[in-house]
Parts: sequence; structure tokens; C-alpha cells
Amino acid sequence: MGCKNCCSICLQCLFGYETNVMLVINNKGVGALFRLIQFLIIAYVAVYVCWVQRAYQDTDSVISSVSTKVKGNILTNSSAAGVHVWDVPEYVIPPQVSTFEYDGTLPYVLSIFTQENVACWITNDSFLQIPSEVTKCESDSDCKEGYSEVHGNGVQTGRCVQYSDTIKTCEVQAWCPLENDTVIPKPALLGAAEDFTVLIKNNVQYPKFKFRKRNILHHINSTYLKNCTFDRKTDPHCPIFRLGDMVTEAGEDFSVMALKGGIIGIFIDWNCDLDFPERFCIPKYSFSRLDNKNPENNVAPGYNFRFAKYYKTNESTETRTLIKAFGIRFDVIVFGMAGKFNIVPTIVNLGATLSFLSLVTAVCDWVMLTCMKDRDLYAKHKFIHLNQNGDSVPLVS
Repeated sequence: MGCKNCCSICLQCLFGYETNVMLVINNKGVGALFRLIQFLIIAYVAVYVCWVQRAYQDTDSVISSVSTKVKGNILTNSSAAGVHVWDVPEYVIPPQVSTFEYDGTLPYVLSIFTQENVACWITNDSFLQIPSEVTKCESDSDCKEGYSEVHGNGVQTGRCVQYSDTIKTCEVQAWCPLENDTVIPKPALLGAAEDFTVLIKNNVQYPKFKFRKRNILHHINSTYLKNCTFDRKTDPHCPIFRLGDMVTEAGEDFSVMALKGGIIGIFIDWNCDLDFPERFCIPKYSFSRLDNKNPENNVAPGYNFRFAKYYKTNESTETRTLIKAFGIRFDVIVFGMAGKFNIVPTIVNLGATLSFLSLVTAVCDWVMLTCMKDRDLYAKHKFIHLNQNGDSVPLVS
């Protein structure tokens, strides 16, 4: 008999079918909880998933190319160079930067020369080094021919020569006299460069959507381009920028920054919703200083580099002008994402939403059968068994 009952129970479990029973409970607490959770899920999907994340869209990252053109001239009168007119080939370093496809890892770099320290007409010859622990010697055996000290001034000739009455140093073959970069002109030699302008030409594309555009928008004609300068209020779409305005928007003073140089980031944001017409996809510009100017850690501040101009005298002696240039480097950084409606992510997120909504009933059932004072009564009517005779038997007594 026991074996027969056991087999009957096993068959019921194996071939029994469970279906939901609609049990309406007039309980304001459970009902309010049910509607509250539903509202929170729907609000999360509508506001965050659809509006903020746009999870119904397929996305693509921007690919970009950048080129620039600087304009401006300055007349200077310095003790080193006298009266001199500076034009674009002289103060834009390097004169031409290659345009390249931008993948979000490297910036486009433009350097504007604002300050210089010149060592004029240096000749390649043998000369004495300034005494230090590395350069002092007693005899020629202390100096090694062909040896180059990393922090030295040239290549040793192997001779130990008299620097003064009491000190000898190793002679080196190098450009002389030595550069003196301790004195920096104030104010900056090209401080008026803040009035220079730079045209930034930026072409972008989103290959997945076969979308291409540039920052010179359709409504911009040649007449407007010749007369406009970027202004956040009056000309927010003009691609010509005044250097001083960009530095000011980055929170810096151009005259101070020009003394020792620095790095300014030009950020071009191309985040676009391609479900809207193409005219709504426009670039947004912002500016920020990128190098460290922390006064507590002011070692090697600013931005500088060296370059030389070479000459030959009438006696065919090679000479050069060594220039230590201080400048403001502008890094053009392009970034952005484009989104467009796609049925696949829409279905995926719709399914996720329905899954969340199905959990509401499970949560409310748990509260009803665990926390309510009439939980036994609710359990008695929620779980029933219907036999072949049409009789329903509660599974919970």
C-alpha cells in the first residue's frame, strides 16, 4: 500500500502541471508595494535606460582627422635679435603637422613659440668645461678620449687642461660657448601672440552608420569664415580661435603662461544622436590646461624645446644659432560616440524590462506569505490542487 502511494505521488510530481491562479487580495499595503515597485522599474527603464543610456541604439566611436592654420605677425625689438618681424613659419613649431586619423589615443599637437633664449653663432670647437665633480682632473690620464658624459657638454679629447690657477678640467669637443638658459626675458618676447588666430579643420566619420561631417558647418560660407572668431555666445560654431581666448577659457593668463610655456587641451566633442536630422550633430568645444602647475611640485615647469639654425662663414666654418624656445602647445583632442536606433538592442532591453516586472509579483508574494498577519489564510487560497473529479484541495492546511 505504501509503495502504491509513493508511486502515485511520484507520478503526480512528474506529470503534474502548475499554473498561476489569479488571487485578488484587498490589502492596501501589498497593493501599494506592488504599484511602487512597478513604478520604480518603469521609471528606471524610461529615464536611465532609454533617455540617459539610449540603450535602444547601436553605437559607434568617432574617427577623426585634424589640420590647422595659424595667422598673425609680430614686430619685436630685442638686444639679441634687434628689430625682427615674426611670421607663421618662424613661430609655429613644427611648420606643418601631418593630418592623421584619430582613434582616441593620440592628440593632434600644435606648438606656438612665445619665448626664446638664444645662444648665437656657436662654433664647433674644443673648449674647457666648467669645474664639477665629473669634469675636474689632475692629468691627461683622468680624461678619456671619446668619452661622453650624459650630463656633460661634449666629447672628451683626452687632454687635462688648466681652467684656472688651481683647477684643471677635461677638455671636450663641443659647440661653444656654453648655453646659458638661466636668464629668461620678461615679458615674453612674443607675448602679443595672444592675438593670433588658428583655424581648426576637423573631419569626422562614423563608419558603422556611413556618416561623415566636418566642423565647418553647412551654413558657414567664405565671407563668414574670413570675419568670424569663436565666441561661446555670439559665434559658437566658428572654427577660428583666438589663442588668448582659449587660454583664458582654460582659466590661465596668457602673459604669464607665455614666459615658461605650457600645454592647453582643445577638446572637440562629437557626441551625436543620429535618430535626429544631421543638422543637430554639431561639435562642442572646451579648453583646459593639461600640464602640471602645482606650486608645491614645480620642478621642470612649463613647456620648452631646442632647435638650431646652421650657417657657414666665408672660411667654411660651420656655425649655428641655438634657440631654446618656450611655447604653448595646443593638443587638439577629438572624442565622441554616435547612436542610432537598432531593433536588436531594443528587443534585448525590452526583454530585460519584462523580466524585472515579473519579479514584482514574486517580491509581493514573499511579503504576503511571510510578513502579513493573515499569511496562513493567503497561503491556503494561493496553493490548491485540482483532482480529476473537479475538486480543489488546499496544499497548505
